[in-house]
Amino acid sequence: MISRIPRPEGSRRPSVSAISTKAPRRVVLLVDISNTFVKLAFAHDQRIGRVHRLPTKTLDSTQIHALLKGQQLHGVVAASVVPEKIRVVNEACSLPVCWVGPKVKLGVGIDYPSPGKIGPDRLANAAGCKAHYGVPAIVVDFGTAVTFDVLSSDGNYIGGVIAPGLNAMTDYLHDRTALLPLIRLSEPVSAVGRSTRDAMISGAVHGYRGLVSEIIRQVRREAFPGKRPQVIATGGDADLIASGSPHFHAVDPLLTLKGLLVVADLNL
Repeated sequence: MISRIPRPEGSRRPSVSAISTKAPRRVVLLVDISNTFVKLAFAHDQRIGRVHRLPTKTLDSTQIHALLKGQQLHGVVAASVVPEKIRVVNEACSLPVCWVGPKVKLGVGIDYPSPGKIGPDRLANAAGCKAHYGVPAIVVDFGTAVTFDVLSSDGNYIGGVIAPGLNAMTDYLHDRTALLPLIRLSEPVSAVGRSTRDAMISGAVHGYRGLVSEIIRQVRREAFPGKRPQVIATGGDADLIASGSPHFHAVDPLLTLKGLLVVADLNL
């Protein structure tokens, strides 16, 4: 059975006991810049608060300034796969930003020919996975691209796989054909579609699960013969795809941010 790690709850009125406890000792801003969205959250000690999602394309320092208003930060940890947005975050923060990369402490070893070529988000996922789920493990991040990151039994990042994201498949069909619509993905009603839209949903979801399952099988066969690694899903399409697959042990939408918090613990 797949365990589903819940998203952080919205703001709630604190109980009397909560009010009476002392203020958090540390506040860290966590920033995950992906190709489509930027996710920002404040971590109070080990608790990650509300996640703010902003379009990456339009991110500017004024948006970050607005979120920082009234906050007394002890540190900022960030990962970015969009280099031009690094300057935006640096300018918006009064504290030096700890940018995730192979030269910072991750709690994960790196056994990879070109460590500098590993995406910072993938390193954050590896750090979060090892700390919260253990090793050996495979992390599957369903984003603009779907990435598979492999952690050995020794706790080392040893490589992975990159494939097109689910929306890239459906958007391509719409963009490259005259009659196929742009669809909103959901669980297929049946494998055999009784309309063009249902046929596209079936092809996308069942086909994508097949792609993911085959990659996981091949990685297990090559990297973990005779072993059963943890397989953890995260990212925007994780719920939809992982829920219909027998391979996944958990769906954790906060895994990247949890990894950034691990980096904060080790480096700040």
